[in-house]
Amino acid sequence: MEELTGIGFNENTSSVNQTTFGLWQGAWLAAAVVGAFTMILILWPAIFHRKKDEKFPQQFQYNIPAEIAYTVIPFVIIAVLFGYTAKAQNEITSVSPASATEVHDVTVNAFQWSWQFTYKEAGPNTTVTGSPAQPPTLYLPQGQPVRFKITASDVVHGFWIPAFMIQIQNIPGFENEIEFTANELGTFPGRCNILCGRQHSQMLFDVKVVTPAEYDAYIQSLKAGATS
Repeated sequence: MEELTGIGFNENTSSVNQTTFGLWQGAWLAAAVVGAFTMILILWPAIFHRKKDEKFPQQFQYNIPAEIAYTVIPFVIIAVLFGYTAKAQNEITSVSPASATEVHDVTVNAFQWSWQFTYKEAGPNTTVTGSPAQPPTLYLPQGQPVRFKITASDVVHGFWIPAFMIQIQNIPGFENEIEFTANELGTFPGRCNILCGRQHSQMLFDVKVVTPAEYDAYIQSLKAGATS
C-alpha cells in the first residue's frame, strides 16, 4: 500500500527517502493537477462549443486575465518545486566532516563493466571487485550513516540504488561524495544508470543491509581474508 501511495517508493527505506519522499509525491500531485486541468481545457470547447450554425463566431484579440493566469500559475508551480528541490538537495549532499568517527567510509569505484567496494575500516587491500558474471555485494549497517567516495576508472558511470532514491555519478578523475543511512534490513538491487558501453546492462550489484553486529563481522572477515 505504501508503494502505491508513494508511487513506487517507500518512505523510510533510507535517510534519502525520508528527505525526498514528500517532494516525489508532491511533484506527481502537481503533474496530475496540471494534466487534469489541461484535459478539461481541451475537452470543454470540443464538447460545449461545437459549431451550431453558420454564424461567424465572435473574435477576440487577447484576454489579459487569461494571459496573466497562464504566465503566473506555471511560474508559481516551478518556483515551489524548485524551492523544495533545492532544500532536499542540500540535505542529501550534506556530508559529515572527515573527523567524524561515527560514520563508516566506503569507496565505490566503477569500471567497465562492474564495481569495486573498498571499506576503510577493513583496510586498503580488501577491495571487493565484481564482474558482469558475478556482481558484487555492498554491505551496509542498518541505522548507521555511511559516507561514500564515488569514483570511476574509465568513463562516466552512475551509482544508482533505486529503492533508496539515490543516484550519483562516478566521474573519472573526480571524487563525488554522498552520505546516507540505510534504515531497512534486506537486499536491494543496484545498477549503473548511465550508458557506459556495450555491457552497460550488466553493471549490477546488490546492497545488503545487515545489523551493525553482522556488518562488523563482515569487516572482520575482509581483514582476515587480506591477511591469510
